[in-house]
Formats: sequence, C-alpha cells, structure tokens
Amino acid sequence: MKYSNKLSSLSLLLLLSLVMACKKDDGSRHPLSDDTTKPGVVTNVQVKNINGAAILTYTLPSSENLLYVMADFKINDTRSRQTKSSYYIDTILVDGFAKSQDYEVKLYSVSRADIMSDPVIVHVHPDTPWYQLIKRSTNIQPDFGGLNVVANNPARRAVSVSLVATDPDLNKLQIQNQHYGNEDSINYSVRGYESKPRQFGYFVTDQFGNVSDTSFVTVTPLFERLLDKSKFFKYPLPSDSQIGYGWELLYLWDNKTDGSSPGWHTTGGSIPIQCSFGFGETAKLSHFILWERPDGSVYGYGEPKSFTLWGSNADAPADAAMQLNAPQGTVIGDWTSLGTFRFPDPPSGLPPGSTNAADEAFVEAGVNFNVSINNPAIKFIRFTVNSTWGGVDYAHIMELSFYGN
Repeated sequence: MKYSNKLSSLSLLLLLSLVMACKKDDGSRHPLSDDTTKPGVVTNVQVKNINGAAILTYTLPSSENLLYVMADFKINDTRSRQTKSSYYIDTILVDGFAKSQDYEVKLYSVSRADIMSDPVIVHVHPDTPWYQLIKRSTNIQPDFGGLNVVANNPARRAVSVSLVATDPDLNKLQIQNQHYGNEDSINYSVRGYESKPRQFGYFVTDQFGNVSDTSFVTVTPLFERLLDKSKFFKYPLPSDSQIGYGWELLYLWDNKTDGSSPGWHTTGGSIPIQCSFGFGETAKLSHFILWERPDGSVYGYGEPKSFTLWGSNADAPADAAMQLNAPQGTVIGDWTSLGTFRFPDPPSGLPPGSTNAADEAFVEAGVNFNVSINNPAIKFIRFTVNSTWGGVDYAHIMELSFYGN
C-alpha cells in the first residue's frame, strides 16, 4: 500500500511537470492590471538642483493603480534619459546633465497597465556637473619617463581621464592613455616618453557620455633609467627573515624571472617578512617591477599580497622594528616608507587558488608599481611583506627591478 501511494505521488509530480513544460513563454511583457484608466498627475513639484542633477519631490496622485513615476528629459543636445521612482516614495532623481543650464523635464505617472498620465513639465537648472569640476581640478606635472596626473573627485564619480598627444606619423591627435575610476583622489602616472618637451591634452568623460573641453600643457618628462643591478649588494639586518631551501637574496637581482632558477625564499617566522639590500648608489625611485614566483604558486602560498617599500639614505642604516602597512612618509629610525602596495587581484576575476593561464601570464610578465616623486633619494631598500596570498608566514619573490634617476 505504501508503494502504491508513492507511485501515485510520483505520477502526480510527473503530470504537473509536463503541464508546466507545455506552457510557452512568448517573451512578451504583460501588464500587471487590466485597468486602463489614465492615472492622475503628480502635483506640488519641488526642485532641488545639485551638481549635474536635480532632485524632484512631489505629491503622488490618488490613483489606486499607480505603479511608478517616470521622468523623461534630455541631458545634452543628442541624448535623452529616463529615470523611474516607485509609488512608495515621492522623490525622483534626474541626472546626467551636461551643463549648468535650464533643462525641461517631463514627469509621468504610470499605471499597472502601463498607461501614462498627461505630462507635467518642470524646469531644472543643475549646478556644475562633476565631470567639469574634476576637469578643472586636474593638474599635469612631469614625472619620471612621463607625466603625473592628479585630480580631485570628492563625490567619487565614475569618470575617465584621457590624455592625447600628436602622433608624429599621422600628424594628428591620438589618445595616449585613458584612466578609469571612481576614487576620491585621482593620482596616476603615464610613462614611456623621452625626456623631451611634448604637448599633451587632457579631458574628462563621465558615465553618461558627457565630455569636457580639452586643455593642453607642455611637459618635459624627467629622465629615468633602470638601476644597475651589478652594483646591488646584500645588507642583512638582525630582524631580516631567514632564507632557506637553496634560495638567496642575491637571486632577487639576477635578471632571471621565469622560475628556471631560485629567487628569494624565507623559511617562516614573524610578520612582516623582510629583507634588506643596497643599491651601490643614491637614486630617487620612479617605479619598480616585481616578479612573483610563477611555477604553480601563482596567487597562493608565499606570493606577496601586501608589502611596504622602505628606503634609507644613511651610510649604514640601523635595524628597526618595521610597521605593518606603513603609509608613505612614515619614518622609523633610519628608514622612510616609500609606500605600501598591494599586488593586483587575478585579472581573470577568478578567486585565488582557481586562477587560469591568463593570470599566470600576467604574473610572469611582472607587475609595475609607481613610487611617488615626493619620496627622498635613497641608498638602501628594505622590502617588508605584510601579507601573502596563501596567508602563510613565509614569502618568495623571483626578481625586483628599480627605475629612477
């Protein structure tokens, strides 16, 4: 009898499954209601203008079948936008305007049957859009091998800063670099130029496609070179991490990055994991390239994730207890933090431990890290690892290359 009941239940589930499978989805969007009554309009509209946008508040109509309020408006000479707000609230944002000027906004009440009310026309006059304010704050200055771009973005708007320069072969302006982001302080460097005067143009684009005017500046990139690794030397300090497994500090500058020979590998201990060495000259750094271990260790084990670069210009810098994740400019004894850096996440977007061939190629190519031009000239480096991708208490690196003047 129990077997028969189970069979009946199974048969019923199969029948329901067949019925559901026979229903076809025609892909069309059906109204939520059959009530085709035109909804009432919003009233008592109030306008609050803000940067590149306006906030509209209003009194909702008493229509029982109201679903949302829609704003329809032009943001520039060619592009229109629509924004919507639920019937639960009495406020709607209209944004993306290209200029600080008068714009017309049409407000519609929309029913559950997709029936639109008559339009209510409102005029807004947004304040200066953020992309224009960011453009005004942009400052271009010489940097090692190129130029440094700095701008303020206090509202953390998603923008693109574009650099243009004349292509000598085509004799016309070409985009040299585009920087995307929504950080509150934009600060990045573009390298690869000779130390000769060159005119660059720059403009800012926002997420709505609005483009600022283009300003031009003549910049002479500062001379930079690869520091001579034949001059590098070990400078062991008492608190430096123990090295083992046949790897040596000297392998950090032997120009071998592919894993065919050892690099620097510690045996475990306290955090930060650290090593110290000298340049054999005084140099003001511009950037450095780090090659992590490629042979099956990508984004795992002792691969550095966060690390701090310390520098000293003393003739014989003394040992000191280094601070984890020290901000640039932190001074401890003879050592100054040149910045705390984080190795980029896997480009594939995959989690560490599940990386692919593209992530391995990214690591094998070496990763560039910019060093602030405001840092002092130095003779010695102390490299301290604050954390590793594998969360272990040892670290390994294949190679380091330093550039500067």
